[in-house]
Amino acid sequence: MQVEDPDTSPRVFRRDWWRYWGPVFIWGAVIWVLSTKLFSDSNTEKIIVPILHWVFHDASHRTLMRLHHLIRKGAHALEYFIFSLLLLSGIRRGRPDWRLSWGLAAVSIAACWAGLDELHQVFVPNRGPSPRDVLIDIFGAIGGQVFEWRRHRKGQQTNLSV
Repeated sequence: MQVEDPDTSPRVFRRDWWRYWGPVFIWGAVIWVLSTKLFSDSNTEKIIVPILHWVFHDASHRTLMRLHHLIRKGAHALEYFIFSLLLLSGIRRGRPDWRLSWGLAAVSIAACWAGLDELHQVFVPNRGPSPRDVLIDIFGAIGGQVFEWRRHRKGQQTNLSV
């Protein structure tokens, strides 16, 4: 009778798969929701611009609208910065190092998701596709990988100096 190795059993595989890839799917769904009418420019303006006006009470309407625009574009970059890190976590499945191939895979998957996200917006009222947003998303994903690469490199240098 053959005894199954507990670390390679289907149950452990499923648990580990969800542990590393579950957050990717959840965050992908969050990105999808952020692309709905609920988070359209006109809807976020109703919340963000009054807050900006309260903080910068002497700012002109034009300045407040520019800040609103920058916040929205910054949110794009941040969404994909996080998405890229979650993708990397799924790809490396608990291994502590960083590899260029893993980083490129994470950025490539994030770029594909960004393109699909913008395609999705073609069908959403008050939204529309923007190649510029895809580029912002990709730069956010690259930023996530640069962050993780630097963090990994710094950890290696610390280990060498000990």
